[in-house]
Amino acid sequence: MVTIIRPKLTTFLLIVGIMVFAIAAQASSYQTVTFVAPHLGGMQVNMNVILPQGYANSQRRFPVLYLVDGYSGNYTTWVTKSHIVQYAARYEEIIAMPEYGATSWYVNSYAYPAMRWEDYMIKDVIPYVDSHFRTIAARRGRAIAGDSMGGYGAMMLGLKYADMFAAVASLSGTLRCAEWNPAKMKNPTLKAAFGPLDNQARAAEDPFELIKKVAPALMPQIYFSIGAGDSNLMLEDNRAFAHLLAQLKIPYQYREVPGGHVWPVWKRQIQRILAFQAPVLGIKVESCPCGN
Repeated sequence: MVTIIRPKLTTFLLIVGIMVFAIAAQASSYQTVTFVAPHLGGMQVNMNVILPQGYANSQRRFPVLYLVDGYSGNYTTWVTKSHIVQYAARYEEIIAMPEYGATSWYVNSYAYPAMRWEDYMIKDVIPYVDSHFRTIAARRGRAIAGDSMGGYGAMMLGLKYADMFAAVASLSGTLRCAEWNPAKMKNPTLKAAFGPLDNQARAAEDPFELIKKVAPALMPQIYFSIGAGDSNLMLEDNRAFAHLLAQLKIPYQYREVPGGHVWPVWKRQIQRILAFQAPVLGIKVESCPCGN
């Protein structure tokens, strides 16, 4: 006699769940690298890097998304506060999440000349990634995105160095912070980063001014969004930027989505950004399942 053992459905589902989790964990992972940043006075910095599936078993070169975070965050924030590793599994690209200084505003500091955060991003981070990973080390293989302060940083760097980035995206970005009055905002880091309100160097850090100087042939793909429940100041600034782009007849995509200045909004929107940027970077993927 042959005895057939029929495991309970719950046991079967548990086994399947464990197998799926194990496969997903194997397919998607990230590593932390440490290097010295000359433009931060020789400071040692960390960066999290997500490598695409099959990276280790091929000689292919891949596009890179530089993904940065907002005020008070660091190089670990996207990994710990979102499911970016899982989101990335559908895309054949490298995602680099560098340290950026929690209150740096992504600019060369006015108050602390040794802290050249803009130069660090462009002259330290990107060369390091290009020299240590198999990247498409050209504009066509490079994008940048970020949330909040990082949304501003991504937009500012993407426009100022439009010859280096094919796509730029901002999630709830502080797009007009280079024009903000530090005294009125009661934020000492603004003055340390940008200097006094009459500092003429602010224009070179202002997306509203930088967009006017980008040659049409070098205009990156532009995407920006914000939660409809965000602050009035943030909403006004993002709407004003959309209005300016429309006036200049520059192609862009702008969305106001449900939610406030919170991670649930950014977790949904980064999925849309990955899908939206993919064709520009030469990545073939399925349709985006991320809703708003």
